[in-house]
Amino acid sequence: MKSAPKPLTALVDGVKLHYLTAGHGPAVILLHGYTQTSRMWKPIIPLLAKTFRVIAPDLPGIGDSGIPADGLDMKNAAIRIHTLARSLGVEKARVVGHDIGLMVAYAYAAQFPAETEKLAVLDAFLPGVAGWESVYNDPSIWHFRFNGPTPEALVRGRERTYFEYFWNDFAADKAHSIPKADRAAYAAAYARPGRMRAGWAYFVSFQQAARDFAQLSQIKLTMPVLAIGGEKANGQVLGDQMKLVATDASMIVLKKCGHWVMEEQPKKTTDALMKFL
Repeated sequence: MKSAPKPLTALVDGVKLHYLTAGHGPAVILLHGYTQTSRMWKPIIPLLAKTFRVIAPDLPGIGDSGIPADGLDMKNAAIRIHTLARSLGVEKARVVGHDIGLMVAYAYAAQFPAETEKLAVLDAFLPGVAGWESVYNDPSIWHFRFNGPTPEALVRGRERTYFEYFWNDFAADKAHSIPKADRAAYAAAYARPGRMRAGWAYFVSFQQAARDFAQLSQIKLTMPVLAIGGEKANGQVLGDQMKLVATDASMIVLKKCGHWVMEEQPKKTTDALMKFL
């Protein structure tokens, strides 16, 4: 099948980045979120590949991408993804991100606005932008501060149990969340040495992201922006935030949907993205 994504790797500033690619045309960069890898985009890649050149990397430190020696944060992850895109001959791109991937996607668009044609963000929030504190400080969302040697020891060997909390509790209906095969693949990816710590590093970087985004958001994005989120998750918060940081932002809040918009409402999410991009 011509549109099946091809797995490739590139060395970017001394760090190996793994990515899936397919199709030809204007570039679309897909950035996954926490507990997942670029695998999450496999259902939509063949559809996008009919019109676009799709590039779906594993974020630095996650999946089959290398762990940078100089640490992990949203702004620098975006710079690495941008360097990857340029190394592949991409001069302009439409960027899509879910969860922490949307934070990297925003950092990409804010740092390289002339090279970002459109931005789509899927269910999470922007640290440092009004409205983020209520999510970050919600006592029921304890995992943002769950990191370090003791949490690592507790989770080691129980990665699947830990991730089931996200996949089940953050979904509107746990029976319509992450598929079983994907759960096994993601748990195995993060169970590899150093990978849970690297994933958590993105949460640790929220305070740095808050400072970075507070500064970056002083200049509003002018490209078209679409926010898609779940009614039972961050749909409204994210949509409101994007209207603060962009001059041309629209939002879609999906009914009967939690955090995992691609898996819980695949048709509505895919249709909205296809129409927007």
